[in-house]
Amino acid sequence: MKLAEALILRADDNKRLEHLKERLIRVARVQEGDRPAEDPALLLEEVERVAADLTRLIQQINRTNATIRLDDGRTIADAIADRDGLRLRHTILNTLIQAAVIKQDRYTKSEVRFQSTIDIAAVQQQADDLARTYRELDTKIQSANWLIDLIE
Repeated sequence: MKLAEALILRADDNKRLEHLKERLIRVARVQEGDRPAEDPALLLEEVERVAADLTRLIQQINRTNATIRLDDGRTIADAIADRDGLRLRHTILNTLIQAAVIKQDRYTKSEVRFQSTIDIAAVQQQADDLARTYRELDTKIQSANWLIDLIE
């Protein structure tokens, strides 16, 4: 199985567990004398089975990500951490840009005027560079996911 397939299965298992949780909540309590629409014991058994499968799958994904190296020498795990850092920095810069943009909503001359404390164009260029680097790294990771076999 390819790493990308395992990632898809992991997402499916997470969704399945969430759905099982919702079903369990619906049958956790019934009016006295009534029977639940589904057997909670059977649902709990399924939760245990899906959770065990998910745990095994996550362990295999983590082993693969920690072992396999991209063409630049980084492990996939390190590349994912770098990508997450790029996304975080990009989000912060975009938030800063939005906060620094001045909208003059003055209605009288006596109202306070604001001015930006940063060079918005320079920060926007940084944000654009981070976004480009993020996309390039994400493409490398996604490509590797479809080429690499999952470590059992």
